[in-house]
Amino acid sequence: MKEEDILALGELARIELSSVEVERFSKEIEAILGYVASVQGLAEGVSLEPKLGVVANVFREDEHPHEPGLYTEDLLNLAPSRKGQYVEVKKILGE
Repeated sequence: MKEEDILALGELARIELSSVEVERFSKEIEAILGYVASVQGLAEGVSLEPKLGVVANVFREDEHPHEPGLYTEDLLNLAPSRKGQYVEVKKILGE
C-alpha cells in the first residue's frame, strides 16, 4: 500500500501515525492482504451455505389467543406504580 493510503486509514481511525509506524504498517498490511487472498483462494468453489434439513414453519397461526384487555388489570396491579391504564416509570430522558 502507498504511504498516503496508510495515512488515510490512520485518519479514518482518528490516530496519528509517525513515519516509522507508516512504514511498519505498510509491510504488515501487505502481509495481511496476502493472507486474506490465500484464504479466499481456498474458499473458491466451496459452498458456504449451511446444510439444512427440511425447514418448516413451527409458529402457530396468527390468531387472537385471548380477548384483548383480559389480563390488563392483573398486570397493572403487579406493577410497582401505575398511572391510569399504564405502568408508571421513572423518567430517564432529559426534557
